[in-house]
Amino acid sequence: MKKLILILLTLSLLLVVTACSKDDTKEYNLSEKNWDTILEEARGTTVNFYGYGGDQKTNSWIDGYLANKLKEEYDITINRVGINIDEILNSLLNEKQLNVQNGKIDVVWINGENFFTAKENNLLFGPFTDKLPNFNKYVDKNSVEVKYDFGYPVEGLEAPFGKAQFVMIYDSAKVDNVPSNHQELLQFAKNNPGKFTYPAPPDFTGSAFVRNIIYDIVGHEQFMDMEADEEIVREAIRPAIDYLIELKPYLWKEGNTYPAESGLLNNMYSDNEVIMTMSYNPNSASGKIETGEFPNTSKTFIFEKGTIGNTHFLAIPYNASNKSGALAVIDYILSVDAQASKYVPKTWGDLPVLDNNKLNDEEKEVFNSIELGEATLPQDVLLNHRVPEMPADLVPIIEKIWMETVPEKDE
Repeated sequence: MKKLILILLTLSLLLVVTACSKDDTKEYNLSEKNWDTILEEARGTTVNFYGYGGDQKTNSWIDGYLANKLKEEYDITINRVGINIDEILNSLLNEKQLNVQNGKIDVVWINGENFFTAKENNLLFGPFTDKLPNFNKYVDKNSVEVKYDFGYPVEGLEAPFGKAQFVMIYDSAKVDNVPSNHQELLQFAKNNPGKFTYPAPPDFTGSAFVRNIIYDIVGHEQFMDMEADEEIVREAIRPAIDYLIELKPYLWKEGNTYPAESGLLNNMYSDNEVIMTMSYNPNSASGKIETGEFPNTSKTFIFEKGTIGNTHFLAIPYNASNKSGALAVIDYILSVDAQASKYVPKTWGDLPVLDNNKLNDEEKEVFNSIELGEATLPQDVLLNHRVPEMPADLVPIIEKIWMETVPEKDE
């Protein structure tokens, strides 16, 4: 009998603890907390940071610089978990269905179509950005690239992490003239058969290449308010799909196979299998020259009509167990020191998200003093050739159409 009573008491205690845990999560009222309280709650905790883990420099920045600074400043421990964003979304969706109140993810690196999915399924906490001191001090809240993510309203549910712009990379020792548009790229591929290719969508960089080709051929304006209907999209991008099919025989391995991800294409470029690669990071080539991964003769270029630029973001899941820790981490990432650190090509080369007009002279000099490397295009060139991302709901449709048409051996 005593044993039965003990078991019942234990079960009752577990239920109480579980109930309290659920109530604590539900009762996290951001509007009632000041920043000092949030930092105090964050101190001494661990923040689980989930996101893409396929780039060693990015991982090193998070595990090294960011982890060390957060430990020094706030006694926060960062636990980085490198995982595919699709797996992250599936995990959050499963937790939502199971009513898991204390989730395992505190911060998630997210953007584009993935943010669209997360927002549509109510997987995110917030709005929270207006609570962040550095967001209020340094970020242009009215910027289109801050207010929208792949054409979808952010509404304070994610904070900018860094900026990107699509560039192509070549070895100037082997390439005299780089193509300035899609027609010249086709001619380049014909003149150098098997020495050019691109990652297969849905790889992020490969998908961006396809969208850039679409823009170069049919423009980008029509897509900004286009209905996410497969037949409408298919008709709009048909000239670009026809072009990619025409390009295919001159690609590496005659287009019968494509690199599965951008990292593999970079390796092929390093090994001289191809003489061009591509990146969503304009500083990537300079950074890889510094680390010895790319030849010193590497340069970057963009098309005359421009290339796609976007912003990548950080969000907090609706059921994050350590919301205060997550807020502290994201705010620190928006500091001048953190943004400048990851701007250094050898460190990462990620473009800053801070508004230059909001920086004082000393803060501006922090960024101006950074050596970007000879392979990096000047900022004014990039900004003058920057075109917007497509709305998020069009991207998977385009990737589906590409997969159904271009890789087929018998068109």
